[in-house]
Amino acid sequence: MSKNALDTLKERGLFNQCTDEEAVREHLDQPRTIYCGFDPTASSMQLGNLVPTFALAHLQRAGHKVIVLMGGATGMIGDPSGKSAERNFLTEEALRSNLETMKEGFSKFIDFDGSMGYTPAVMVDNYDWTSKINIIEWLRTIGKQFTVNYMMAKESVRARLEDRDQGISYTEFTYMMVQANDFAHLYDEYGCRFQVGGGDQWGNIVSGVDLIRRRGGEPSYGLTFPLVTTASGQKLGKSEGGTIYLDTDKTSIWDFYQYLVRVDDRDVVAFLKYFTFLPLEEIEQVAKQHEENPGARIGHKRLAWELTTLVHGKDQADRMAKGAEALYAGRLEELDADLIRQVFSGGPVAYVAGDALAEGIPLVDLTADAGLLKSKGEARRMLKQGALYVNDKRAEGERVVGKEDVLPSGVIVLRKGKKDYLLVQVK
Repeated sequence: MSKNALDTLKERGLFNQCTDEEAVREHLDQPRTIYCGFDPTASSMQLGNLVPTFALAHLQRAGHKVIVLMGGATGMIGDPSGKSAERNFLTEEALRSNLETMKEGFSKFIDFDGSMGYTPAVMVDNYDWTSKINIIEWLRTIGKQFTVNYMMAKESVRARLEDRDQGISYTEFTYMMVQANDFAHLYDEYGCRFQVGGGDQWGNIVSGVDLIRRRGGEPSYGLTFPLVTTASGQKLGKSEGGTIYLDTDKTSIWDFYQYLVRVDDRDVVAFLKYFTFLPLEEIEQVAKQHEENPGARIGHKRLAWELTTLVHGKDQADRMAKGAEALYAGRLEELDADLIRQVFSGGPVAYVAGDALAEGIPLVDLTADAGLLKSKGEARRMLKQGALYVNDKRAEGERVVGKEDVLPSGVIVLRKGKKDYLLVQVK
């Protein structure tokens, strides 16, 4: 091992706080076992999950053995940390399904079989041991180790107790005990003495450290990552269209790529550190190019390409990059059928018969009948003002839309002004 993993996390902005920095640094001077827990309450990983995922990947690349703990049990309870209201329970079947799909996402970043040349990671599910504990055993071995005073002092609990409208159930009140038991279990089974997680997990992590200490175990440690938000204060991975997921059934590859291309200029360099494995020296070069020519969006494009490559593969990243270039240059004929549908998936679609196109349809009639404009009168005014486009080319005169306008992808793209598109699908 060369560089201490703590330095790597700090350099990439993936450090928030830890239990004892000097002791943590010393602990990480040799290969250790480190775990991080993930909540399987969604059927796909989302962009926000990638902060702890990348942090785990950096720890693995620094020579440590990492454990990905899936909260099959804790996901059935609900963590009050960072939540203002009680969460609804998921069924066991839904959790099982979510666990399987999320496992596929982790394997894009973390080496589970040694094929990347690192110490293979381990994936565990806390349901496997938590479900076997009966209530008497729980109260005697775990409950006895926690005082109510200690638990009520935690910020996540206190905040909910002070909210008269919401309050906190006994179920969520005991969540920290379940997570602490996870740490103790992994300590016993794997010799794991280090837990990491998001900033909102600090109280739960410290509870685990305390439990191991009370049981006479060796010194254990905890570290948290920052809860990342965008420069505008918006939650990471949230867009007008909703949450940005890694699963293509939930977020198209195009939308995933475009979210990254469009991030705030103030976020680009930080996101390159968070969400790529690019060396810091190379990120500094990209940052310099970005400062010299912000309009070229060099940093945005590099971020989008790098992360799309990791999540969806290099071929798809190249395809999205070329598609974006063609779209913004008005070369819609270069977009294949699947990509053009991804690009315009959020907009309206109209259908026309090929026979009608063979005869030609006046643009004024087509835009009004298809709903891009409210009336033919409005369509005539927009056409006269030069505000109507066919396949991103300005329409003029008595424009008629015909078969020659059908793109290789089998569609015609109509546009009003700068943003309002209509996809015309040819039957």
